[in-house]
Amino acid sequence: MRPIQPPPPSGASTTKKERGRRRPDLTLPLPQRDTALAVPLPLPPSSAPSSSSSSLASHHHHQSGNINNHNHNNNNNNQGINFSELDRRDRVGSGSGGTVYKVIHRLTGRPYALKVIYGHHDDSVRRQICREIEILRDVDNPNVVKCHDMFDHNGEIQVLLEFMDGGSLEGTHIPNEQNLADLARQILRGLAYLHGRKIVHRDIKPSNLLINARKQVKIADFGVSRILAETLDPCNSSVGTIAYMSPERINTDLNQGQYDGYAGDIWSLGVSILEFYLGRFPFSVSRQGDWASLMCAICMSQPPEAPATASREFRDFIFCCLQREPSRRWTAAQLLRHPFISQNVGGKNQVHNNVHQLLPPPPRPLPS
Repeated sequence: MRPIQPPPPSGASTTKKERGRRRPDLTLPLPQRDTALAVPLPLPPSSAPSSSSSSLASHHHHQSGNINNHNHNNNNNNQGINFSELDRRDRVGSGSGGTVYKVIHRLTGRPYALKVIYGHHDDSVRRQICREIEILRDVDNPNVVKCHDMFDHNGEIQVLLEFMDGGSLEGTHIPNEQNLADLARQILRGLAYLHGRKIVHRDIKPSNLLINARKQVKIADFGVSRILAETLDPCNSSVGTIAYMSPERINTDLNQGQYDGYAGDIWSLGVSILEFYLGRFPFSVSRQGDWASLMCAICMSQPPEAPATASREFRDFIFCCLQREPSRRWTAAQLLRHPFISQNVGGKNQVHNNVHQLLPPPPRPLPS
């Protein structure tokens, strides 16, 4: 079908054939855009380090220190590990920003995770990443992955992290409420710590929640990965994470254009916990679906709820996380006192033994 052509300007010459075919009375008006239904794409972040909306450095500029003197053998807050003392073993993960390897410190035999950040960066990007890492090095909580050091090796930035031998919770199904409450408690403790230090994660999702052999759950991949995504490819900074974004972060017309990062983390937590319980992504579209379908489901449908078969406490816990209005969501500190958490106190670290059982989530069709 050919697009409708606009009428020629007055005085323009037309052929006899064109005059015979043109019917001004059949011109169709252009459809009007309903701004009330607009769902704009998230704006790409600024390339300027000082204006990055997700920069932890904007909250903690006083902790950045002298980044120009950061070298291979920085002894602040670590045991003086030298890059040459690390033996690279297995590749344990990779993404758009870098690759993570398991490495062994030759002198102690201790395993670490080494995140190798792709590419060679200009000075402003390197300074920003260094500022972020300086902040992460000062983070110390049992439920947050520890950042030990940073190396500038052959022009590549490499970050030495705590090694979590159990991997991520991606694809995990945890139908037992007491086990799920223990998992949620650990994540909330890490979030409450970060939020108390005015650090917003902005990318809480199952693949960023790691577990070790002692069944400790820790929050990972904040700060460095986010800065990296923005500096390398501004248009790609939200790809893959939109499924767990809060409605007001996706649609900036909501909540008077205000975005509360702390409340955004709570929404992402609620979606993740409900996904663990159900064994599938809790919205009516596939998590791997296209942006338009995901945005419509998150921004225009009612927030997902726990099923009626769940306990009243768990249903209310999810309700307190997945409030459309950000100000109505509970904080991490408040959620730690929620009955679902406080009444399901079992043994230490009682995360389900089959925590890595994968259950492929079948996509549900969009409602007609």
